[in-house]
Amino acid sequence: MFWLLFTINLFNYIDRQMLFAVFPLIKTDLMLTDAQLGSLASAFMLVYMLYAPIAGYFADRTPRQYWMGISAILWSVATSATSIANNFKHLLMARSFIGVGEAGFTAVAQGFLAEHHPHENRARVLAAFGLALPLGSALGYLLGGFMGGHFGWRAAFMVLGVPGLFLGILAASRIKDQRKFLRPSQKPNLMVYLILLRNKSFLFTCLAQAFAIFIVGGLSAWLPTYFNRFFGYGVAKSSMIFGAMIVTGGALGTFLGGQIADRLLKKTNKAYFITAGVSFALAMPFAALAVVTDNFRLSVLCFSVAIVFASIQMGPLNAAIVDATSRGIRSMAFALNIFIIHLLGDAVSPYVIGKVSDLTNLRMAILVCLLAVVPACFFCAMAAFSIKNKSLLRKITD
Repeated sequence: MFWLLFTINLFNYIDRQMLFAVFPLIKTDLMLTDAQLGSLASAFMLVYMLYAPIAGYFADRTPRQYWMGISAILWSVATSATSIANNFKHLLMARSFIGVGEAGFTAVAQGFLAEHHPHENRARVLAAFGLALPLGSALGYLLGGFMGGHFGWRAAFMVLGVPGLFLGILAASRIKDQRKFLRPSQKPNLMVYLILLRNKSFLFTCLAQAFAIFIVGGLSAWLPTYFNRFFGYGVAKSSMIFGAMIVTGGALGTFLGGQIADRLLKKTNKAYFITAGVSFALAMPFAALAVVTDNFRLSVLCFSVAIVFASIQMGPLNAAIVDATSRGIRSMAFALNIFIIHLLGDAVSPYVIGKVSDLTNLRMAILVCLLAVVPACFFCAMAAFSIKNKSLLRKITD
């Protein structure tokens, strides 16, 4: 079950991130502005976050394997359909529809997986599952850049959308939801979303993630183009460089985050938030130095170190979401988490960076993006202070 869900999650990020590898090619082919390019990522995230609460609500009332399987099929079809877009409007529609499929999977998979592992190992398990983000993102940049550079950006989308179709069929047919279903009158209703928003630990965790995602999403969208513009590297080379940074730094950071948080959990119940907050603070100076330097090797080195620290928070903060909620509403909890973190995070940051870049330059735009590390650290601290007592949500639902 773990490996099937991990592989689906891997293609989730491959399909999502390879768009950024071919930004320069799409810009030239369809004659788009930087703001339009940024809005492609923002449109995906807008649909992704709006649909997630709907998917989470119904997933907590029905067998979850069907949501995971059908969602993988939907986003794979939309990825392949991206290849036939002839203008900005068609491209925007295709990228938006990918958000429907990926929201249906992500809202369900993490909570589903966490239920099969004990509390003391959850940060490590969710960190291992989260390794799909750096690995899939790297493959998205590498495969997208390679195929886009050699065969064109349309061929990249057409081919890389296919594997998810078969993985979705496997998930729907091979995974079984072992959860005991309640009578209709006992099933969670939409009021659960209001209860979740009253849970300070849950809310502050989501806000901390949101500002982290603002930075990570913005950099993921624009760093390959940054290397292309300021250091003169081609599309394929820029994407390969950034892909290597993501797979090494992201994988190392995600792995370390799960290990550190689970070990620290033996000493304090604030372990998840201490781990995440310290990692945010350590990432900032390296990222800033990477942007201001004119030395390419130093820039790559500092960005790589910053990616390690920025990736540490993934397992701990997702484990904190699991701890703050009960089993019967976990899909809804992750769905609301998706809504909040992307509403304030990468639904807007690629567009903001593109707009600031149009007004000034891309270097200044990325520096502005990095300022979001301040509220990220602040909300980690608030989340840590909020867990002195048993959470409101557990009092009501358990």
